[in-house]
Parts: sequence; C-alpha cells; structure tokens
Amino acid sequence: MGLALFLSGCAKDHRKSLPYAAWSLDFFAPDYMEVWIETADVVDINEHVFRGAGSGIPALGYPRAQSKGVPAEFRGKPKGWRENPGGKGRYVTGADLPRLVYVRWQSMAEPQTYEAYIAIPESARNTMLQSEEAFCGAVGKWKTDYRKLLTVGLAPGGIAKVWLGGPCVKSTEVTRVQGTINPKGPYGGTSNGKHRPLSEESKAYIDNFGIPYGSW
Repeated sequence: MGLALFLSGCAKDHRKSLPYAAWSLDFFAPDYMEVWIETADVVDINEHVFRGAGSGIPALGYPRAQSKGVPAEFRGKPKGWRENPGGKGRYVTGADLPRLVYVRWQSMAEPQTYEAYIAIPESARNTMLQSEEAFCGAVGKWKTDYRKLLTVGLAPGGIAKVWLGGPCVKSTEVTRVQGTINPKGPYGGTSNGKHRPLSEESKAYIDNFGIPYGSW
C-alpha cells in the first residue's frame, strides 16, 4: 500500500535526458554489520518502476571475502559512516532520474528485517545532471565526471543513508531515512522467521563489542 501511495504522486517533468547512459544503485554496510538485501526497487521521475534493481550482499569492509574463522585482531571500525563511501550494485538501465528507492533487507547483526522508502530530493536529481571537472586517479588525468552513483548505506536499527558520487568525484550526502520493521519478517514470511546467518567473524565481533547503535 505504501508503494502504491508513492506511485500515485505527481512527478515533475524533466525534459532533459540523462547526459550518460545510466546511473548506478549501489549498497554497502558498516564493518561486521552484515546485510542481505531481499529487494531494491526504483521509481523514476516518469513513474516507471524497476523491480529487483538491487539484491544480495552489499559492499562490506570487514570481514574480508577470504576471511575464515575469528581473527586475532578486529581491524574493522563499524561505528559511523566512512568519509567517502562506495558500494556494490548495478546500473539501472532504462531508468530516468530516480524519484523513489524502496529497499527491504535483513540486518543479520540483530537479526531483523527492515524496509525503507527513500524519496530522492529534486536537488539531488539536479546534481546528477551537472558535470564536474575532476582529476581521475584511475586514468591519471582530468576529465568530466558526473555524480551518477547513488550509494545507500544500510545499518542496524533500520537506518538507510544515501550519497551521490562519481567514479572520479567524492560522494556528497543526500538524505537519511529511518526504516521500519517489515511485519512479514525475512523472505516475506516464508522462512519461519529465520534470517541468514552471520559469519563467524562478525558474530564474534558483535559478541565482544556489541552494535554501535546511534552512530549512524
């Protein structure tokens, strides 16, 4: 019902097409605060819906992908957000500028299942159309870049925070949303309330140091 209400809203007519092929929807989570994204859906300014624009495991600093067992030292720092966050995701091919992002995810650290409706401000959409000259370390030269990477951080407590960045430009904050608990639970209620399990390393960190609620 909530998504239907959002879909019924009026969208402003942006006559200018994207100056690039597509923008990317990316996700990450704080160190050790593992997440499983059940679905991420997008509504663009033309009211076109792109379901399944994101899913699965987001970017995560710690534990490393190759980590096994509990390390002698925990090097990750889950408290707060990184200065210039980046994520993992995919390009939303065929979409115009984003108006709304809906995401439902399992916060395995707690565990809990959340959902959030993230309204993208018009100011952010205008930023996505503006070019910027930036030095790109990847190619070792100055180039024209756009903020076409929409990055969402998902944290325990149902927090979703959004940044806009580009391959060569630093990310800027867009908005912060307090999600709500999904009443159906994990997997839409089809798993008898069972969430995906934490890795051994993340579980050990949380058992020792807890979850830094309030830092996100």
